[in-house]
Amino acid sequence: MDTVHNISVSLQSGDYERVSAFTKQALEKNIPPKEILDRGLISGMNIVGEKYKTHEIFLPDVLLAAKAMYAGMDILKPLFIEEGIPTMSTVVIGSVQGDLHDIGKNLVGIMLKGAGFEVIDLGNNVAPEKFIETAKTHHASVIAMSALLTTTMPVMKRVVELLRRERLKGKIKTIIGGAPVTEAFAREIGADAYGYDSAHAVDAVKRLVGRT
Repeated sequence: MDTVHNISVSLQSGDYERVSAFTKQALEKNIPPKEILDRGLISGMNIVGEKYKTHEIFLPDVLLAAKAMYAGMDILKPLFIEEGIPTMSTVVIGSVQGDLHDIGKNLVGIMLKGAGFEVIDLGNNVAPEKFIETAKTHHASVIAMSALLTTTMPVMKRVVELLRRERLKGKIKTIIGGAPVTEAFAREIGADAYGYDSAHAVDAVKRLVGRT
């Protein structure tokens, strides 16, 4: 079993200390940081995501795996910056204005990071203009919005309308989700995708940026 594969296996079991140790070991063996990221960390989190999707593992397992992934990323990220290796697509994520719920949104953010995306998390109660400005500033490919209240769902429509007005619709894609949100509502407001849970949301984002 090679060192990079050990990273993936350790990540799946949520062992952040071993992920950290194997990541350092891989670098000492002159394995490229990009290979460590792709074959070790992302590969491991992809398996975690699939197991979560099929209910083989549960939320606590995902959170442990995410902690392990961050342990490896903390070591690799300075090297990516130093070498000028571009990160994957950026996603701006947040719960929409008027909505203070963020557990589901946080899980989607974790899974997106695990899939190799750069994630800008705006938290909750995010105004439409804030989504747009942040996406423009960070050259984001996707805006991901969450709502847990039917009263806040119209904010999602406002974001899509603002993108259209600024002629950014299509350049910046949108995905929406949350308990009261439906695929029909996504179509109605012109959103590009709908995620009914975190694992499927990540798959949808991958499709939006052409990674499937």
